[in-house]
Amino acid sequence: MPEIHETALPGVGVRYELTTSTGTRLGIVAHRHGRRDLLFYDRADPDTVSVCLALTAAESAAVAALLGAPRPGAAPGVEAGAAAGPGLRAHPIGRFAVDWVPVPPGSPYAGRSIATAGVRSITGVSIVAVLREDAAFPSPGPDFRLEAGDTALVVGTPDGVEALVELLED
Repeated sequence: MPEIHETALPGVGVRYELTTSTGTRLGIVAHRHGRRDLLFYDRADPDTVSVCLALTAAESAAVAALLGAPRPGAAPGVEAGAAAGPGLRAHPIGRFAVDWVPVPPGSPYAGRSIATAGVRSITGVSIVAVLREDAAFPSPGPDFRLEAGDTALVVGTPDGVEALVELLED
């Protein structure tokens, strides 16, 4: 059994790393909302990721099943409740959840304003800030346009946050 190293990534989730028997260094970033990033590190520079494959929660569950993980359940090495998928939020506050939600490339909501995307009316979630490259936009108004690559800080019910993640990914 390979040794798995775990690193907390505040605001994102957890990164798990292992080295295979062939010497390949592999990483998995388990985002709080269910997405997984599969990382392959460069052999010459172990701090450089040579390939990053982003998988939705459904895709990562399908790959886990193909690799022999029991259904339902988390991938080997992933704690129960840690980025385990819909309904399990990392930062619940009473009845609410606070989370960082990315706007993925190809999202049908990229280029649309918060109001026209219907974020609050469809999910009940409020976007309280947006990070874009090196800029931060606190308290964006309804006319603020979301862009692919943005990361929104959101507040809502756990189900509402999960609905927003699914909305942005579809």
